[in-house]
Amino acid sequence: MTRANDKTGQDGIMQIAYHIGVHCTDGDRMLKTLLNNRNWLLREGTEVVTPNRHRAVLDEALEALQGGTATPEMEQIMLDALVESDNPSRLVMSSATFMGAPGRVCGQGGLYPQMGARVSALRKLFPSAECEFFVAIRNPATLLTEVLPQFTGGGYRELVQGCRPEDLRWRDPLLSLLRAAAGCRVVIWCHEDVPLIWPELVRLLGHIPQDVPLSGALIYMYDLLGEAGIARLRDAVAGQDNLDITRRRDIYARVLEKYALPGTLDQVIDLPGWTQEVVDQVTDLYRADAAMIAAQPGVEFVLP
Repeated sequence: MTRANDKTGQDGIMQIAYHIGVHCTDGDRMLKTLLNNRNWLLREGTEVVTPNRHRAVLDEALEALQGGTATPEMEQIMLDALVESDNPSRLVMSSATFMGAPGRVCGQGGLYPQMGARVSALRKLFPSAECEFFVAIRNPATLLTEVLPQFTGGGYRELVQGCRPEDLRWRDPLLSLLRAAAGCRVVIWCHEDVPLIWPELVRLLGHIPQDVPLSGALIYMYDLLGEAGIARLRDAVAGQDNLDITRRRDIYARVLEKYALPGTLDQVIDLPGWTQEVVDQVTDLYRADAAMIAAQPGVEFVLP
């Protein structure tokens, strides 16, 4: 994408940032928070493209390309359809639907067997751009518990497609993502850590510096604490001079431990055949996979 294109940034290279979910890790909170900071983002050349604007455009292009690479003319057509602001240098899109419908969570090979292919296809939509991929992972036990009620293709058996609990590993889909995104920025985090790392995630996706006030920084904490708990949290951070990230997270963790709403920090796993022993085994595998992926070259793994 050259400077002749009025939809590019000042350096002539468009950045496309995809927040690809996964399912049941966001609830559109990232999109809402970025839109809360829309004025600052637009001044800095970042445009947030909402799903109602990008879904049809990208779906049609993905269907037409069938894994192929868009031509410069196709890139221009898509940009004309997506971009509303003048001369943006960065587009941000956030949607779990990038990974398909809830029924795509499992395949015969385990969790998200199409993750690498989907990331490759997204990357090829804008081959002239610098693409970035942001993805949350979560414990498969809680992931399936929340996805199952959204699944319209049957029950648990149909959702897991023959996978045993121990087959539900993050290792393979994330390694396939990294292969597909080679040379691109990849940011990964655990959903369980989000209440403590939320402001940093928003800043990473939006390229918002630490010294810029962030609107919506408490959105996840509000869900866990409610009005009374948020008041306690505000009291805890009031008057804190030079509150750095580590200190803020310590305060958040203490307030959560003491004032979290009943039932918000623990989740009941009620899946066919899943005993506590099975849940513990899957949780151990999840932690091992997260640690392995965090150590991969080129991965930005956000830890609390």
